[in-house]
Amino acid sequence: MQEWSPILRRGGVARYLQLADAIAEGIADGTLSRGDRLPPQRRLAERLGIDFTTVSRGYAEAQRRGLIDSHVGRGTFVAQSPADTRQREFRRQADVDLTMNLPPEPDDPVLLARMQDGLQTVSANLIDLLRYQSATGGQIDKEAASSWLSLRGLVPSLDRIAVTPGAHPTILAILTGLARTGDTLLCEDVTYPGFRGIAGRLGLRLVGLPGDAEGIDPDALDAAIVQNGPKALYLNPTLQNPTTRTISLARREQIAEVLIAHKLPLIEDDAYGFIPPHPPAPLASFAPDLVWHIGGLAKCIGAGLRLAYTVAPNSLAARELAHQLRLVSVMPSPLMMALATRWITDGTADQIRRFIREETLARQAIASQVLAQSEYESERHAFNIWLRLREGISRADVIGRMAGTGVGIMPSDAFTVSGAPSESLRVCLGGQISRTELRDALGLLAYLTTNRF
Repeated sequence: MQEWSPILRRGGVARYLQLADAIAEGIADGTLSRGDRLPPQRRLAERLGIDFTTVSRGYAEAQRRGLIDSHVGRGTFVAQSPADTRQREFRRQADVDLTMNLPPEPDDPVLLARMQDGLQTVSANLIDLLRYQSATGGQIDKEAASSWLSLRGLVPSLDRIAVTPGAHPTILAILTGLARTGDTLLCEDVTYPGFRGIAGRLGLRLVGLPGDAEGIDPDALDAAIVQNGPKALYLNPTLQNPTTRTISLARREQIAEVLIAHKLPLIEDDAYGFIPPHPPAPLASFAPDLVWHIGGLAKCIGAGLRLAYTVAPNSLAARELAHQLRLVSVMPSPLMMALATRWITDGTADQIRRFIREETLARQAIASQVLAQSEYESERHAFNIWLRLREGISRADVIGRMAGTGVGIMPSDAFTVSGAPSESLRVCLGGQISRTELRDALGLLAYLTTNRF
């Protein structure tokens, strides 16, 4: 079947997806039979007059669907049956949670192959990885964590580093050790809903702090500490969820001075700090003895890893964190720890991070074009925008009419700590959605938010 030449439609769906669809159609109508060899990628690209990369992505998508198999040195073949049918039965279709702020997903065949190679390498120690292990990671995992944290300019001793099962359990464990029911915590007046949920579950009172484009007001922070006697401050300082604001370096220094003066602990949720190429230094750099720094991997590598690299204020605090985490989750997944460690040490993790960074730039450019008449806050490396609706347009109506588009939209209610929520929406630009699908969905959003209905 070396001469197979599909007909690709013009416009609409991305070309690589059209190629994968054509393979599926060829199998369905009998043009392609099980075991047929497909044309080499470069030859097919020349025949169709498209880029080699497009064909490579199309073949990768077809292989992801279980339609074809590629064998180094032999070529690409239509998948056989029934063995490949059984293989497809084990392929999981992700149940995507669009309430989360999702990073763009890697689709480069070379990068995907590297990621899969790491998983295969780790699987060689599968039995060892199925055993109970340390609540905060072993030596090799902490060394990988240290290497990764150094990208943010942090060089803590290993006895202060904990490999934890994601930011959520980590925040829960930290707060369990710091506060008791009825205590007060400080945070931004518009903050991450996961933190709100954890605080509510523990019976803790939140006090929101005002701020501006540079971050929370240091004077308001000082006054709130004196007035409320809080147990801790929580901040998401870089590309804040949902506003996408980044606390400036000068403001971070001022905040650290206030914290040091009052000896108030800070939970620094640095979920997005690894994405921008030149972010400000973490607050942990200015007040290391007071800061719990959480470097989550969900946004910069993948949420399915359920891992974070946490730096405690000191070794004693790290041991207390290990105790609390043992109660909350026993341990982080050894399999995921091993995979993250492998990806960090062989450079795959950094390639994923760079892909997310570049793809986010492209998606923000799409938003800038399509939503040119809309009012929103954003930053070129953020996964989302913070959209302000015009008078007379309801956030509930917009969310209802955008259902099914593949774009995750959350209302301001989920983020507001005090006062009436504004008519604002967090609009996620990442996840499984393609650039073409995103452009179409944002086109509908632009119409809905600039016209009363």
